[in-house]
Amino acid sequence: MYAVIMLRGSVNIRPDIKDTLNMLRLNRVNHCVFLDENPNNEGMIRKVKDYVAWGNVNKESLEMILRMRGELIGGASLTDKYVKENTNYSTIKSLSKALFGGKTSLKDVPMITPVFRLHPPRKGHKGIKKTFQQGGALGFYGEDINYLLKQMR
Repeated sequence: MYAVIMLRGSVNIRPDIKDTLNMLRLNRVNHCVFLDENPNNEGMIRKVKDYVAWGNVNKESLEMILRMRGELIGGASLTDKYVKENTNYSTIKSLSKALFGGKTSLKDVPMITPVFRLHPPRKGHKGIKKTFQQGGALGFYGEDINYLLKQMR
């Protein structure tokens, strides 16, 4: 499962890239979505690689983001009580394990917003004009995306 975080704004970018960001539901800076690893999603991510950071998320980071930044439509927080009453899972931890394993998706949780609004990273970005491999913040992180998610929790 990929975590995709929009790091740069959408002013003065090509219309096809802007459309792709909208299809990924990334409309604002520091918004995050979780996507399955399939060729369609990978192609869209490659198209917007100069505006986002992405990588392979682990179970712990997925649970942390769901617990700290998960919201329902209307602004209420995602809680263990809500998950137990409205899904087949008893806690956010069991829901995150099922999401990570591909047994369910965020669409199966009623009223959850699919976009997670994150805090800007503590200690700042290393620069949003260079890729991660060049010492910046953009592009493919691999497993290191979990550290960025922890900074932006």
